[in-house]
Amino acid sequence: MRVLELKLCNGTRRLAVAVKPRKDLFMKNKLPLHIKIVIGLVAGLICGMVLLYSGAPLSFTQDYIKPFGTIFINALKMIAVPLVLASLIVGVANLGDVSKLSRMGGKTIGIYLVTTVLAVSVGLLSVNLIKPGKFISEETRLELLDLYGDAAAGKLATAEAVKDQGPLQPLVDMVTTNVVASAANNRMMLQVVVFAILMGVALLKVPKEKGKPVVRFFEGLNETILVIIEFIMALAPYGVFALMTALIVDVAGKNPQKAGEVLGSLAIYALTVLLGLSVMALIVYPLVLRFFSRIKLGDFFRGIRPAQLLAFSTSSSSATLPVTMECAEKRLGVSEEVSSFVLPLGATINMDGTSLYQAVAAVFIAQTLNMELTIGQQIMIVITATLASIGSAGVPGAGMVMLVIVLEAIGVPAAGLALIIAPDRILDMCRTVINVTGDSMVTLAVASGEGEDFEHLDEEILDA
Repeated sequence: MRVLELKLCNGTRRLAVAVKPRKDLFMKNKLPLHIKIVIGLVAGLICGMVLLYSGAPLSFTQDYIKPFGTIFINALKMIAVPLVLASLIVGVANLGDVSKLSRMGGKTIGIYLVTTVLAVSVGLLSVNLIKPGKFISEETRLELLDLYGDAAAGKLATAEAVKDQGPLQPLVDMVTTNVVASAANNRMMLQVVVFAILMGVALLKVPKEKGKPVVRFFEGLNETILVIIEFIMALAPYGVFALMTALIVDVAGKNPQKAGEVLGSLAIYALTVLLGLSVMALIVYPLVLRFFSRIKLGDFFRGIRPAQLLAFSTSSSSATLPVTMECAEKRLGVSEEVSSFVLPLGATINMDGTSLYQAVAAVFIAQTLNMELTIGQQIMIVITATLASIGSAGVPGAGMVMLVIVLEAIGVPAAGLALIIAPDRILDMCRTVINVTGDSMVTLAVASGEGEDFEHLDEEILDA
């Protein structure tokens, strides 16, 4: 509200005039970020197809287009660790009470485990009903094993080291011997999370006059990182364009017709995975939100649109984390203390989309190889996929490495991995969207449990 003074001949009269902030006036003339990202996705798809069918050399895309997408992802990863470190320390230190941290942590981990088990169960139900493995002919099966045998061998070698570890190794890996080295590797995000929580708890215990300068430093660092995120997101449409163009060329390779035939033969499998992911997004998550929160479902999806689109284009929960946190805080109104605790933890241990995919893929491979899985083996998939999703890094392709562990647990030859490599990159994009959506949903559920209200969200912010 702006007050104007009018000088009249018989005195001065004050007149209150409602004036919208200058920022809001300009926001109406701006194209929303999610629309720009969609334009980048579509333009990249078209450009990739044009390059394929025009006969342009693959090196052109690799040398002159893909690097811009790589730069964009690297920029997001660059700020992921400092953002998690600063936001978690500030969030925990500002709780004021260790009991509040344990209460919030219990809710968070509890809901994460429940949704992961539900995701694996939905995947098993979908794959057992549709039986996509029965649609693969013997000729196609042999062709896929021949085409992708080398790629599968690479995944097997990577997973071999993980498989040989003891059952409590994930607990050992949570505690780092060198936090600086862990911060230099996005795959070690869980170690950074544990260190940040410990530091935040320690700041609750030290005298306030000594702990306050440390908290203020990390508050300033956190605010600075948020500004850097705005700079990076201005480049999002261009980065997404480059990523999508490179993806189309990489998937098709030198023979787009042959790639189309391979993907077509695996269409039922891919649709089974997508069906399971859709059930999570459209049925399971809305039910959880309805149980824990009063937010409208449409407002929830509008609020996290930018994060979902970025997750789709980057296939990385860790790279999307800064945007997910920004959406939760600025678009949905979640407090910083909740989002800074729940979301980094979710990007590390909550992989609903990945665990669902692992369940479908494991049974699909068994079906393709004419192996019947018992109820006990399928229960083992639930247990193993849940535990594997906790240890899975939030980076592209990590889910397939953890899938080897699931296959070994139920006695299915891990070499069958070659059967599902062809459509994996596209499915990885879709399951990352579910990972990010699940993290956001749990954040709202925990925030609602802490007494935060989301019934009256700002329409202009949601549409921005």
